[in-house]
Amino acid sequence: MTQTLERLNQRTDTMRGIRSIVRTMKTMSAINALPYQQAAQAIEAYRATILTGFHGFVQCNGPLPVDGDAHGMPIIIAFGSDHGLCGNYNEIVAEEVVRAAGSASGTTVICVGAQMEDALVGQGISPKTTLLPPATAEGLGRLSGRLIARLDQMREAGKTRQITVSLVFTRRVEHGQQRPVSQNLLPLDPAMTTGFAQDPWASRSLPQISLPPDVLLAALIRSYLFAEIFRAAAEAMVTENAARLARMQQAERSVDEQLETLTAEMRSVRQTEITTELLDVIIGFEALKGRGNRKSAKADR
Repeated sequence: MTQTLERLNQRTDTMRGIRSIVRTMKTMSAINALPYQQAAQAIEAYRATILTGFHGFVQCNGPLPVDGDAHGMPIIIAFGSDHGLCGNYNEIVAEEVVRAAGSASGTTVICVGAQMEDALVGQGISPKTTLLPPATAEGLGRLSGRLIARLDQMREAGKTRQITVSLVFTRRVEHGQQRPVSQNLLPLDPAMTTGFAQDPWASRSLPQISLPPDVLLAALIRSYLFAEIFRAAAEAMVTENAARLARMQQAERSVDEQLETLTAEMRSVRQTEITTELLDVIIGFEALKGRGNRKSAKADR
């Protein structure tokens, strides 16, 4: 009984240590998600400014040309996790990459996250480049700049002016859920470009542009790419921490159930041990009592 009780005490101490670790990870996931969530909200204002710039450009220079060549060099940027404890997060994104690539041959994949690379390899995809995700929200801008520079290098290395770029990442949806999405980045969405020409200018003052049209358009496109990549990276980090938080909550419930079971077993073992000791005392007392009675009987005779 003593050994069983000691073993239960050891298991209980171990489970309490695990619960402390799980609780710490849960708290860190909740804290880490907040800066990325704020960054995702902040980039929306910057993106709205860029879209207003496109609108003003169209008002001054006419509709943007619709790129009819949608068969350029296909590139997919996949945003995954570089840390564990978030379930099958990377595997789900890898499946979306396979779906986005489809039957297109020669698709180049740029991977963000070392564990994301492992998930892609498991799907039979070998990323051309693997980058580390940002450690803080301040790193989102640096990651976006590096990805844009990498796209420029790949376009120049391929000696082509046209590339098709898609972003694959996990996005928040209604009811606190999340799902992987594939977003076309280049060429620009025709619905967006034609919409600038159809929508009236909101202000009574016409936009005035001092830069040459080609320079301004190039700057707008580059800023638009930066905003979209930044937003995708921020969403990926928010959903990664949300997935880790959900897993830690499940782990915490499981640990609590284990602790309840162990506590009930310890109480049962203690009660059994106490009952056994009481029975030993009672048996000993009865034995002594019987011996005393026999001595008294002998003395009477």
